[in-house]
Amino acid sequence: MKATPHVFVSDRVSRRDFLRLSSLVASMGGVMVLSGCGPAAQEPTTDDTEQTDAPADDAPETAALGDGVTLRVGMEAAYAPYNWQVSEESEYTIPIENVSGAFADGYDVQVAKRIAEGLGMEAVAVKLDFAALIDSLNNGQIDIVCAGMSVDPERAQSADFSDSYIDDDIVMITTKDSAYAGATTFADLAGASILGQAATMYDTVIDQIPDVNHMTPAETVPLVVQGLTNGTCDIITYSMLSVPKLLETYPDFVELQMDDKFEGSVMPDNAAIAKGQDAVLDQINEIIATIPEDERQQTWNDCMDRQPA
Repeated sequence: MKATPHVFVSDRVSRRDFLRLSSLVASMGGVMVLSGCGPAAQEPTTDDTEQTDAPADDAPETAALGDGVTLRVGMEAAYAPYNWQVSEESEYTIPIENVSGAFADGYDVQVAKRIAEGLGMEAVAVKLDFAALIDSLNNGQIDIVCAGMSVDPERAQSADFSDSYIDDDIVMITTKDSAYAGATTFADLAGASILGQAATMYDTVIDQIPDVNHMTPAETVPLVVQGLTNGTCDIITYSMLSVPKLLETYPDFVELQMDDKFEGSVMPDNAAIAKGQDAVLDQINEIIATIPEDERQQTWNDCMDRQPA
């Protein structure tokens, strides 16, 4: 890879201190043991025994996802470098449960493997359309989403999201010979046909640009790129972190150097789980927090180099 993108890690989502709670409960148990080290106690009554055996009301919730054994991870497996499909198993892959003989690789996969390990589970991918991921989470088809998905107000109504494990932004790509190659403001793009990916911010941000042809979005990133290569659009929206590899693969492409920026376009990569599993979410956030920033950067760079052309 010729260039290394800079990664910003988001801390905007507060994490609950699950481990601190566990320590507090453990400390309380220690105090109870020490309080018994005094004069001999009288024989316990039936009521005392029942009290001792009764579970504490404030005991922490057990953290488990799905069956507690296999972590079913929802993703497209078609959104490199976040996630993609391969036919050979490697140290980087997990099996795709619903595609025979296929495996998933990518940045989301590496994080999903860390989460599964921290939960004492084995990760498998479930390949789904991006727009179907939240519904599949809530109907029990998958246990977690790791798919280059960003929390937003609408999604937050339907699922709970972890802290970000990498942050991306949206840029625009055109061809070197395009009439828009020198554009620096949104006004310079008037009349351009712009294409993004369906059901993502890559499509919705196009509405911020006045007087352009907002094209019907493509279903996958490869189809978005294909739209620019075959000339059916003038400009595409694209992942800032993925640009270096894209320009290496398509030397006729160029990134627009814009003075005008999209509003609200910074995209954290958040894992999602079904609502009502606070202890699990706490534990997932603790696992994410243990991944150092330099390791996140190196993992991203490795995925950029390893992703399919």
